Amino acid sequence: MTTEDNEQSPFTKPGFIIAAVVVFLIVVLGVIIGFVNANRNDPEPAPSSSSPTNTSAAPTTEPSAVAGGASVCGLGGEVLSGSLTTAPEAKWEYLGTTAYPTSSKFGPAEKSDEKYRYCFQHSPEGAVFAAGNALVQGSSPEVSGPWIEYFLSTETPNRSDLLTEVSSGTSTETRMGISGFKILEYDGETARIDIAAKAVGNGNSVYASAVYDLVWEDGDWKLLPQNPTDPLRIAQIPDVSGYIAWGE
Repeated sequence: MTTEDNEQSPFTKPGFIIAAVVVFLIVVLGVIIGFVNANRNDPEPAPSSSSPTNTSAAPTTEPSAVAGGASVCGLGGEVLSGSLTTAPEAKWEYLGTTAYPTSSKFGPAEKSDEKYRYCFQHSPEGAVFAAGNALVQGSSPEVSGPWIEYFLSTETPNRSDLLTEVSSGTSTETRMGISGFKILEYDGETARIDIAAKAVGNGNSVYASAVYDLVWEDGDWKLLPQNPTDPLRIAQIPDVSGYIAWGE
């Protein structure tokens, strides 16, 4: 590559890399940093702990465990196998400047007093909607704290350390939007969803991928990372080829 090419390519400019890659991968998905730090500082997994007790004055609007794996909010349409070849229909709403997918059928069907959204259908579509919403809610200073407390599986190693380490999302001039998804695995009990997103900063853009390892727990999809040192396997990607296009 020539010097002139280097000067013209936005991917060779340090400012762009910091704004559009680091900000996207660390700030927008900043909920992961506490998990990584906690596991690096304490290589021996600590016993799992339960989610903090809900102290809301209006418990009927808050999520609660449902015996037998039934939907936490009674959302029907359970599907225990299969995949998707086309994008499910969604109504796109906004959390700050970022659009997130909603559906009366697939979820999110409930909103907590802390303003995070939850309760997704027990189906491939529900898993995709859960991952898409997770990406967006994890980037919001308004809801990221209580959201990760709800969304992170109780089986996560060092879960209590993560909840202590994780701070609320940070505002940034970099904007992000969902661009597509892949269902890598789905068996009803677990799902592995790859979400592609586009970050825009300083007039330039970059694509990135985040893989959500989900488990059906207490009547909803929860995050159960398979690799404590790389929970979402975040990677920059050149484009969204191979993904099912999905977004506003």
